[in-house]
Amino acid sequence: MIPFNKPFLTGKEAHYIYQAVYSGKLSGNGVYTKKCQTFFEDHYGFKKALMTTSCTDALEMAAILCDIKPGDEVIAPSYTFVSTVLAFVRQGAKIVFCDSCKDNPNIDPDKIESLITERTKVIVPVHYAGVACDMDKIMDIARRHNLLVVEDAAQAIDSYYKGRALGSIGHLGCFSFHETKNIIAGEGGLLSINDERFIRRSEIIWEKGTNRSEFFRGEVNKYGWVDTGSSFLPSELISAFLWAQIENMDIIQTRRKEIWEQYYEGLKPLAGKGYLELPEIPDYATNNAHMFYVVCRSLEERTKLIKYLKDNGVMSVFHYLSLHKSGFYTGHADSRPGNLQEVEMHNVKNFDGSITDELRVVGLDLPECDRFADCLLRLPMYYELETAEVNEVIRSIHAFYEKG
Repeated sequence: MIPFNKPFLTGKEAHYIYQAVYSGKLSGNGVYTKKCQTFFEDHYGFKKALMTTSCTDALEMAAILCDIKPGDEVIAPSYTFVSTVLAFVRQGAKIVFCDSCKDNPNIDPDKIESLITERTKVIVPVHYAGVACDMDKIMDIARRHNLLVVEDAAQAIDSYYKGRALGSIGHLGCFSFHETKNIIAGEGGLLSINDERFIRRSEIIWEKGTNRSEFFRGEVNKYGWVDTGSSFLPSELISAFLWAQIENMDIIQTRRKEIWEQYYEGLKPLAGKGYLELPEIPDYATNNAHMFYVVCRSLEERTKLIKYLKDNGVMSVFHYLSLHKSGFYTGHADSRPGNLQEVEMHNVKNFDGSITDELRVVGLDLPECDRFADCLLRLPMYYELETAEVNEVIRSIHAFYEKG
């Protein structure tokens, strides 16, 4: 069986973890945490980079830094992982979902402005598959309406928009080092701070609401509780593991891009016949080969293709379900945003014959988000995926369509 994902180890992870263990500094913000943060600041131009325990935590820090209050509105795509919006919901925000572009799952910048109200505070573009959103349009809208932009760059490490690293363009950026990402730490994340207004407070929030970092730098003679925050600082072991990946990032990226190109060239004939759609990389974006996906013509076709591939030894998976159709979103009145006008109660017949009342969204039409939720299929993508295995995946997809 060709798995969907396989974490890649460079061979140095255990060695660096060993060094961290015997350094006597395990709780975080030690040698490896600082090495990682300095690398991201120097290599990608972030004004400040802070390692976190996950991208979810980085987003939660961003929500706090944006000073989200109950009733504030946050514009985000519906086709994304729940963490993108959950961080803001926890602060009391109402999420206003925006549709995806027709040719890629990223938020459609031409539909954002119509969703802005006097309560709007933040736009959260998600760089799906590591491919940049149209950040010029988004930043222009934010400037004209005095809004903050938080880039969800969970999948976008080492990817660029017009020569600028993703995560360095918005006021804040959030990254993931989950084991399914390009470079990994098992779990782990990063918050990039690009607006100097947020630098000092970000360290305080990161350190449980204390000015502890300033104390250890000798900037204050004692430290105490000065703000809200949480334990966002990761263990030194996470950063030690990640450092081994950072050292090999160019090698990892080169191989992933080779696999991506092999998929693209091998499946191009099927796209030419209209059987499926392939990813499109806009002229303004680079490709970090985070994933390779195809878009089928229907939910039924995708379901059959997943089964066919599994029966032939290939694991493939769909991705997000549209968040605006989630049970939480439709079932919690205080979570519904300004662009959701109403819900209707429907009687639903269960498998056992009983009847259940169910809330359903009325008047929120996001057709492109729903199309990607129903039709997008992700193919195996990992460093150790061999050329012959990629060819086998391609061959199986051709065979599926040839057999009708």
